[in-house]
Amino acid sequence: MNSLSGDEFTPRTTYLNTAATGLIPARSLAPLRAALDTAGTSGQYVDEAFAAVEESRERYARIVGVPARRVAAGGSVAVYAGLIATSLPSGAEVLVADGDFSSLVNPFAVRADLRVRVAALEDLAGAVRPETELVVVSSVQSADGRIADLGAVTAAARAHGARTLVDLSQSAGWLPLSADAFDFTVAVAYKWLLCPRGVAFLTVPEDLGGLTPVFAGWVAGEDPWRSTYGIVEELARSARRFDLSPAALSYVAAPHSLALIEEIGVAAVAAHNRALADRFRAGVAALGHPSVSAPGSAIVSVPGLGRAAARLAEAEVYVSNRAGNLRAAFHLYNSSDQVDRLLEVLAGAPATA
Repeated sequence: MNSLSGDEFTPRTTYLNTAATGLIPARSLAPLRAALDTAGTSGQYVDEAFAAVEESRERYARIVGVPARRVAAGGSVAVYAGLIATSLPSGAEVLVADGDFSSLVNPFAVRADLRVRVAALEDLAGAVRPETELVVVSSVQSADGRIADLGAVTAAARAHGARTLVDLSQSAGWLPLSADAFDFTVAVAYKWLLCPRGVAFLTVPEDLGGLTPVFAGWVAGEDPWRSTYGIVEELARSARRFDLSPAALSYVAAPHSLALIEEIGVAAVAAHNRALADRFRAGVAALGHPSVSAPGSAIVSVPGLGRAAARLAEAEVYVSNRAGNLRAAFHLYNSSDQVDRLLEVLAGAPATA
């Protein structure tokens, strides 16, 4: 199976580590380089960057299936999780999945007056109870690629009057999901969405979810350029009130990366990624190393092989060592030949150039 990306990428290695950081396509590198040149000569790239924030918001909104007015643009999952944490009443119970990514769950744990309860991912829906205020979970687990049963989780949350916060960082760009199914979603864009680090999004309900915009600066004003001094008299009437001052250079590149995902289509990316992941699952099982059960995931985690990541890197095959497991992640720029190369090196076959 060939890659879906055409001439957008020219990797010099076997890069199978998108769950850590995605590659940036050529179409995004060109405007980024131009902005860097401008940053060192005249500084006149800021207007372009703010226009790029709006285009990125619109493109991301289409990818996750909500109106752009429900999308806030920032730079960090932890900050947006913290925003939601600050808006919860004292004593509220927050239910999280065991072993979920720290940037998602820790902002709730550091608020001492919240009650954070932990349940196994497979038991999360059954662990929701009447006193649960918020259920927090990643759509796809970073450590091992397991896909949460979001249908069951959201149904249980609604039955008990709880809200949901879902982290799409390991799914947006390859797993077809609608953010409209959840109260809040967050996602960094430097993984499967192929943007530079510094781009992240929050989605909120039409009524803005009762969140207090505690991080609101001038960009959160209804008219930002009239909100640069003193107290912001009118916050944006949309999710833009939760915008954070953007990492300007990162956002210059972001709309071009998001456009590539739109052009190929999330469903096509999903089919491609899953086929490669299944090829690796079968191959590594044949070597005597069954992977963590995560059917349909683009992330494959193999227990006990984490240390092999260093040997693979010596052969210019890049994966991750996560929680002692070897984690491989397959995306649109990967091919079946690269899967076979990974298996070859794992099997201890002589490395070839």
